[in-house]
Amino acid sequence: MNKQVIEKKLSSVIANVGSVVVGKESVLEHLLIALLAQGHVILEDVPGTGKTLLAKSLARSLACGMKRIQFTADLLPSDVTGINVFNQQTAQFEMRQGPVFSNILLADELNRATPRTQSSLLECMEERQVTIDGVTYPLDSPFIVIATQNPIDNHGTFPLPEAQLDRFMLCISMGYPTDDEELAILKRFTAGNPLEELQAVLGRDEIRELQAQVPKVHVSDAVYGYLLSIVAATRNHADIAFGASPRGSLQLLKAAQALALLRGRDFALPDDVKALVKPVFAHRLILKDSFRGETNRVHPLLDSLLAAVPVPTEAALESR
Repeated sequence: MNKQVIEKKLSSVIANVGSVVVGKESVLEHLLIALLAQGHVILEDVPGTGKTLLAKSLARSLACGMKRIQFTADLLPSDVTGINVFNQQTAQFEMRQGPVFSNILLADELNRATPRTQSSLLECMEERQVTIDGVTYPLDSPFIVIATQNPIDNHGTFPLPEAQLDRFMLCISMGYPTDDEELAILKRFTAGNPLEELQAVLGRDEIRELQAQVPKVHVSDAVYGYLLSIVAATRNHADIAFGASPRGSLQLLKAAQALALLRGRDFALPDDVKALVKPVFAHRLILKDSFRGETNRVHPLLDSLLAAVPVPTEAALESR
């Protein structure tokens, strides 16, 4: 599959979802980056900004199965992964699959579930499999978890532990629409729901083929060096208690390769790395005088950090 075909296919997905979701191209790009790089995403925003609609539109555009779980305090791990049920007619236990057996899993308000239930997703996210009563079941491919959180309502929530946050490749926000975008939303949904007429433009086999192209995106030594300089800067910054982990640096690399592929290139640039530092690192860093995930403070800090790290010259990049 050549780069022109790849770019055309991915552009068709963005355009197709855009026929339903208004003005969220950058958010959709980030979801596609995570999907291509086989990562997972946290969508952090207030209710009603279109998070569920975006996930449903993406699933339909990719001919993928999607399931949604409303996480609550009384949700059990078996409600997520599945359970063995005894069948009296056959006198045998039968496996009843949970919602995690899908291509796109929307974990709505993940932080409202207890830590025990939250942890039921760890094996699914990291190893693409579920173990129930000692038996391991592989998950379908592709597989991506899109978890949502409401940043303004912390009553009755259980903050995600560091081990779980670190397994999400990206943390992004939908944001409110502009005046023109909101007017377009009102007009588009007045006559009906355009989601019902949405058709697939890409299949699961094609997604797997695109995912196989991501590790083939060339990364020069200069880009490797730039990425590692940024990682080192997060670990040595005076205001940061805990910088990016090795998993974080690997996730940044994979995301940069996926972004290059999305842009129709077979090589990564420093700009690919730079564009993804905040969505990949902001939820992983812990400042010395605050809690993890305060993006209103972490984002400006990362901006100043990026400004201080030298970008590789064109001569260094040409050595690729």
